[in-house]
Amino acid sequence: MCTLEKRGDLFLLTLTGDDEHRFHPDTISSVLSLLEQAKSQSTRGSVLITTAHGKFFSNGFDLAWAQAAGSQTGAVNRMHQMVESFKPVIAALIDLPMPTIAALNGHAAASGLMFALSHDYVFMRNDRGVLYMSEVDLGLPLPDYFAAMFAAKIGTSIAKRELLLSGKKIKGEEAVALGIVDSAAHDSVEGVVEATVSLGESLAAKKWNGEVYASIRKSLYPGLCTMLSLTAKIAASP
Repeated sequence: MCTLEKRGDLFLLTLTGDDEHRFHPDTISSVLSLLEQAKSQSTRGSVLITTAHGKFFSNGFDLAWAQAAGSQTGAVNRMHQMVESFKPVIAALIDLPMPTIAALNGHAAASGLMFALSHDYVFMRNDRGVLYMSEVDLGLPLPDYFAAMFAAKIGTSIAKRELLLSGKKIKGEEAVALGIVDSAAHDSVEGVVEATVSLGESLAAKKWNGEVYASIRKSLYPGLCTMLSLTAKIAASP
């Protein structure tokens, strides 16, 4: 389902297996537990890198599980359960006392893209993988904290329109041009992971105070943090 490996100062969170890495309640719980583990083991210089195996980084919530409820009301309730249980995952990433980097091995859609954008840096491949917000195509409303994330992280109205109101599948070079991701100059899973590890090592070498780093991050996104019930205030010594 997912694993957390510590390599020196780097934590490597991996969504394992060759499936679509859909966010089922069990997957959400597992990811949240590993983020809490990384936080509890963090020190000056810690960095988190998140990636996945296979064709998908994550294809979003487990819609099949929701639909298997057997009724429209049951499906809606299950969707609501996933939306609400996923919120602490996003809060944990925004609150994590270390730099965070997403290494997209493949497609990132809906809550899978939300998960990626919750990181400080996002790297894509240039040979495979798209960003796709499927809500407009599926007729699903955007959860409030999703909207707050996009308002915080996506800089221009054009980029927001292309991502959220067009149903467009955005490839790496366009995602960089729109300012959605940082890099798409990698032609393999190994290439994108190596690039993020290189960045992670350079960030780790700075030996920043993680609590201060997290506080500054949260201060940049006040609307999002309000939605996630996070505060930027800390008491830290030099």
